[in-house]
Parts: sequence; C-alpha cells; structure tokens
Amino acid sequence: MIISIEPSQLKGSAYAPPSKSYAQRMLICAALSEGTGRIKGISGSGDMKAALDCIEALGAKYSADGDTVTVSGRGAVKEDAYGSGSEEAAGNRVHVFPCNESGNTLRFLIPVSLCFFDRVRFTGTKRLMERGISVYEELFSERGIAFSKEECALNINGRLLPGKFRVRGDISSQFITGLLLSLVMLPGDSRIELIPPVESRAYIDITEDVLRDFGIRLDREDENTFLIKGGQRYRAGDREVEGDWSNAAFLYGFNALGSDIEIKGLKTDSIQGDRACIGLFERLEEEEPVIDISGCPDLGPVLFALAAAKHGALITGTRRLKIKESDRASAMAEELGKFGVELKLSENSVFIPDTRLKKPEDSLSAHNDHRIAMALCLLMSLTGGTLTGAEAVNKTWPGFYETVRGLGLKLLIQEEL
Repeated sequence: MIISIEPSQLKGSAYAPPSKSYAQRMLICAALSEGTGRIKGISGSGDMKAALDCIEALGAKYSADGDTVTVSGRGAVKEDAYGSGSEEAAGNRVHVFPCNESGNTLRFLIPVSLCFFDRVRFTGTKRLMERGISVYEELFSERGIAFSKEECALNINGRLLPGKFRVRGDISSQFITGLLLSLVMLPGDSRIELIPPVESRAYIDITEDVLRDFGIRLDREDENTFLIKGGQRYRAGDREVEGDWSNAAFLYGFNALGSDIEIKGLKTDSIQGDRACIGLFERLEEEEPVIDISGCPDLGPVLFALAAAKHGALITGTRRLKIKESDRASAMAEELGKFGVELKLSENSVFIPDTRLKKPEDSLSAHNDHRIAMALCLLMSLTGGTLTGAEAVNKTWPGFYETVRGLGLKLLIQEEL
C-alpha cells in the first residue's frame, strides 16, 4: 500500500486500540484454562490472528463476535480435538503453530507447547525466524530438547520439565513470559533467576498481572527470583483488555507536534511500561536530552521521529531494536536521512542532531514494520510525503489510518494492496 500525506494538524478525540501485550497473554491463559470465557478487546490485527490460530493448534477452540472472543480452553475440549494444526511426520504427530510475523506468539508458546507435545513446528516469516530464539536453545538444549531451523520454520523435539532456570535479564522479556506461562503447569516446582540488569521489567509485570487474574500464584524470593509452584490450573472467566499505551504513543506524538487529540480508553495507572511516553516526550523539549529506552524499546521509533522534529536527542538503551520487526535504529536512520536528518548509530545508542526537517524527495519505506510506518506519519504531518509498505500497520493497529484521517490528517491512499 502507498499513502501520501499533506501537512496537517489533528484535532478531536479517539480511543486507543486494545493492548496487544495484554490481549495475547489473556488468549493464551484462556486457552490453557479448563473452562470457557470471553475476552473483550481482541482486534483484527495480524498479531491477534496469529495468536488465535496458535491457541487452536494448542487444543483450544474459539469463536469471535466483533471484538469479543469466546475461548474454550484445553480442559474444556475433548482430547480428540487437540492439535487441529497437526501434521503426520515419520508416524508421529507434529503439532504446527502458524505464527506469521508475531514474535510474542512464537516466544510465548514455545515452552507452553512443550508442556503438552513431543514434536512441534513453528512457522512464520523469514524475518521472524531471523529475530531468534537462542535463549530457549541455550536453556532447553541442555535438558535434552532438540532444535532444528529452516528459513521459515522451527522444529522442536522434546518435553519441558520443571527445574531451575537462570536467564539474562537484558534479553527480551518474551522469553521470561514464556517460561512463566508454562512452568506453573508442570508436575513439579521450578525456579527462575534473572541475571541483572533486568530490562523491560514492565512487560514481566504485565505477565504477573494476567497470571494472577487467571488464578495463578507466583512467589518471589527477591525482585529477580521467581519461585514457581507446579501443578497449577488456569481459571476461565470473562475479561476485558485495557487500552494500549504503545500505540497510543503515536497519538500523543501528534500532540507533541501541535495537534489537539483527546485520547480515550487508557488506564492512567496502567503498569504498561510505554505509559512513560508522555514524560519522555516532554523531555524532548529540554536542551540536549538524554533518554534511556532500555525499559520501553518500542518507543524508539516515535522518539527518534519527535527528536528529529524538535531539538535532537541522545537515545540510549537501543541495542535490542535490532531484533524487532526491522532493525529499527538502522531503518529510522535511513528514512530520517530523507528528511535531511543524519542519525549517528552506536551499539546501544542513537544520536539525533538538531536539524531542520525538509520534505523528502524520495518515497519513504515502512520496512515492513508497523512502528516505523506510524512514526513516519508523524513527520509527514509536518512536511508532507509518500510512504510505501504502509500496510505494515495491520500487524497491530489496522484502523490507524482511518483513525488519524478522521482526526484531520490529510492522508490519501494512492495504491491498495
């Protein structure tokens, strides 16, 4: 999809989309329950579709009515319905989990699947497989679990057993969440030790919050050590997904550039780490701000864009941006260069100079990354421009263009898919 945007300011009110972080965790917990429950606030995004496909492969069943999904968990589904996505291979059933582009779905469900199945296959895009699962390979290989990789698939043989797991805290929290979701079900107690520093702690807090809501108990020896009682059961029920601060940050980004949007549907006391966006955007008004995003890396693209539009900044804690949907620091450096802003990239930081924006002469690229696409729309609202690959927003917020156009953004869809 190709879109063009003319300089414009936005005004009005809009609801934030549902939180992907909460929704995916809730769907998996519902799938692992022994009853039937409803979850309100499930969008039609690509990541949600991947999660729904994979909970069916896990053995759950679901039906959708608008943004409400009714899930019958594994315990409520007969045994012969388990593994609807299975294949026969060498006489043994291989359970297939189609993750498409969803890193959360892949990393959450690898250990969960190994609680039930001896042979699993995760499929997805080439980029998803490039983002890596080395943390699990290191943790599980020593426990007799075998991994083999293809360009667009990952095959795993073995079963997850309870035990002691030492995990670096500076890796993606998705791996820690996957362990927490799974170890509580195993027939023995486990222990997870996080090796400091622990980044993205807020996402671990979200996992704890959802687990508690589904009746799961987690104990801590200290802030970096989980003591996990095995043999627990997930409790079904009706729940609603709260608004998403990660995507709402782009609406707040328009406000930081002079628009006047009232953003609804967010919890002001939310534990989502990206709630920090408001304070971080205010810091961009300072002279030579230094901002650490190690705890909220998804704010990287929007901060790069706003810093370029304001007085520049040094953004630190950027190391993990390499393993997102794109190499986000490099992708934003390429695109901001078209606005006349030359970023300086280091291993764990990005420097954005104080430079006057110019209208891009060449088309911008979304790099198949939803957050890159939305960040570039902020800058195009100042300068105008054309964006290719604009459909990338469908991964998490299919209604983004409809929302911002309704608020007054002069946006034209030049070419559909």
